[in-house]
Amino acid sequence: MGELVERLGLGLPGGAVVVDPDVTAAYRRDMAGFCAAGEPAVVVFPETVEQVQHVLRTATELRVPVVPQGARTGLSGAANAVDGCVVLSMVKMNRILELDPVNRIAVVEPGVVNAELSRAAAKSGLAYPPDPSSWESCTIGGNIGTGAGGLCCVKYGVTSEYVLGLDVVLADGRLLSTGRRTAKGVAGYDLTRLFVGSEGTLGVVVRAVLALRPAPAPQLALAAEFPSADAAGAAVCEVMARGLTPSLMELMDATTVRAVNELGRMGLPESTRALLLVAFDGPDRVAELARTAGLCREAGATEVVPAEDQAESDLLLEARRLALPALDRLGTTMIDDVAVPRSRLAEMLNGVGAIAERHGLTIGVVSHAGDGNTHPIVIFDASDEEQTARAQLSFDEIMALGLELGGTITGEHGVGLLKRDWLARELGPVGLDLQRQVKAVFDPLGILNPGKMV
Repeated sequence: MGELVERLGLGLPGGAVVVDPDVTAAYRRDMAGFCAAGEPAVVVFPETVEQVQHVLRTATELRVPVVPQGARTGLSGAANAVDGCVVLSMVKMNRILELDPVNRIAVVEPGVVNAELSRAAAKSGLAYPPDPSSWESCTIGGNIGTGAGGLCCVKYGVTSEYVLGLDVVLADGRLLSTGRRTAKGVAGYDLTRLFVGSEGTLGVVVRAVLALRPAPAPQLALAAEFPSADAAGAAVCEVMARGLTPSLMELMDATTVRAVNELGRMGLPESTRALLLVAFDGPDRVAELARTAGLCREAGATEVVPAEDQAESDLLLEARRLALPALDRLGTTMIDDVAVPRSRLAEMLNGVGAIAERHGLTIGVVSHAGDGNTHPIVIFDASDEEQTARAQLSFDEIMALGLELGGTITGEHGVGLLKRDWLARELGPVGLDLQRQVKAVFDPLGILNPGKMV
């Protein structure tokens, strides 16, 4: 390790190379449970592109693995260290380099926090739509690495749709620029999209050109209570089939509704088996909200509560914000991330309920219903080995269910370590082989985030 630390120090400022085990231990893992994490040899904090290049060149010459990290808010183990690695923390490369309201782009370093970019864009009447739940702490680099989503994806899409171009340091230290700054551009293979969601296995993002959008109007929301997941799922399908464009459409199952009710004293009746929250931010949001309320009633809603202004909307949406804290109070949580076609959302919720009953566990589901992305949350006692084993088994059965329903094992959290074995099942042998060949082209020595994804 002495040679590694010495050579890293030659191209990095004082204090940027950390070997104190009490400090490096804090950089071993992200927020995913049940994923192995190794002991890093060193944690480095570069501040420039040249410093990142120095780290990668040194690692290549010494054949040392490198694990890139952002804010470590991920839920798949993608940022977990491996033994003897260099943890490459990008948090100090946190500048917004440019914000151009004419071309509607932002140029940022990877350590910029999502919410900080959103606030900066708002000053120019613009918005950066991708909004992961951890947006106040997660970084743009991490969002790009995992292909993050958020609550507004039903209308505005996910991170990949806003990344126009990237500067990426490759494993051997070369600097690659991909993409463009223009609204259009189809020159060559789309390497930009290849890096989005690659979890640091192909290169290290050091700069991103991001698309911005005009800032929307304040949201108007409604809450609809349903006596079954089937009725709520039917309402979701009707809203989307009628051509409505909600900016948010969130669904909570009976388990989550009960937990939120207890924590937030929401006053929801025991008969509520599913709660649907729908919001609009377009110029016709009042009319769209009214149409949606009618569709919910036709689908069997027992109660529909529309907001009259933003303040009331915020109160209604508080139920969704309380979902994770409410379920966390019940025990250790294992958060899944399975997306299915919207038309099969009710089948997914009912199937998860059957899995919970079969294994004698509590499993709550919160869903970005508008895009079919569900988050089943398995709750268990981590000190009970037998219950922990049942929780892991239920987790796997939920992913199998998602694939059976024509979905995917991950909608926005990524693969990392948590779902690596399941990736092979989704891609199939030909797809997996091609992905491994792509990895070998960019990282022939296999030093970039080894053991993750493929």
